[in-house]
Amino acid sequence: MVTKLIIDCDPGVDDTMALMYAALHPDIELLAVGTVWGNVDVVTGTRNALHTLQMVGAADVPVAQGAAGPMVGAEPEFAGYVHGEDGQGNAYDGAPVYDVAPIGAAQQIVEIARRHPGEVRLVAVGPLTNLAAALVLEPDLPSLVDGVSIMGGAALAPGNATSVAEANIWHDAEAAAAVFRAKWDIIMVGLDVTMKVLITPERRAVLDNGGSAGRYLSTIMQFYGDFCAATAFGTWNATMHDTLAVAAAAGTLIVREAPVVNVEVDYSGGPSHGSTLCDLRGRYMGFPSQEGAHCTVLLDIDDSIADDVVAIISEYRGAAEKRSRAQAGHSD
Repeated sequence: MVTKLIIDCDPGVDDTMALMYAALHPDIELLAVGTVWGNVDVVTGTRNALHTLQMVGAADVPVAQGAAGPMVGAEPEFAGYVHGEDGQGNAYDGAPVYDVAPIGAAQQIVEIARRHPGEVRLVAVGPLTNLAAALVLEPDLPSLVDGVSIMGGAALAPGNATSVAEANIWHDAEAAAAVFRAKWDIIMVGLDVTMKVLITPERRAVLDNGGSAGRYLSTIMQFYGDFCAATAFGTWNATMHDTLAVAAAAGTLIVREAPVVNVEVDYSGGPSHGSTLCDLRGRYMGFPSQEGAHCTVLLDIDDSIADDVVAIISEYRGAAEKRSRAQAGHSD
């Protein structure tokens, strides 16, 4: 069964991987992409999204630019030290890109949801500003979509923006609180799983030996993996946070533990600002049902998804590459 997706992102190295995976997976129909501030400013992120889709033959997917800063008007903070100042590991190749959609990202979500009621899943892998804005534009949005998959939060794992808060939630905690309060089915793909499923040097080597998209992804991943080594792992490994949220939405993950629980976002401005408060008190009884709970929190998944992602991206070759390989006597 093909899953219809809208991805809201802030590209970002791991966002680039997520877009490639969504555009190339045979069981995913990528209807549209929205961009938001976060890893980089929204204009740079929009360019990166357009470039990525163009690279994998998906230039027919509309990309709409969204919010340039948090919902409450605070000054945005970016993560050039993680993703490079260009959001592409300081390795963007300068290729021209196609035109951005003539509509805002929040409005695009609403219009597509109205055209495909009950069929579309939203995947949000940056700050949740655009989703909160879409809820204002269309309060009935939760009944129009088939759920939301969010890369964000931490249930039992430590944070990465603060000791307790994950970056996407922390960047716009007010927006995140509104999104988690809305009555739609949410999959929270947080640091509990995304810090465990990695692009290892061995998996990166597969990208190096693949087509141009795989090689590009490997190139931009160098800076990102260096950051992960310095701050988390001690050796070169790259997290693939956002791609896991796409896989969760599309049902391509093997999930081992994922209770449905109540989740609240702390937006108090205090020491725990941006944390996701997951009610896991039922863990020792097998997570009995909780009244009003609508958030599936991923706590454990199989890391074989990393091999699947690497294979799909490394195997992609555009028409020009296929012609070149055919002329050289290779078969695809």
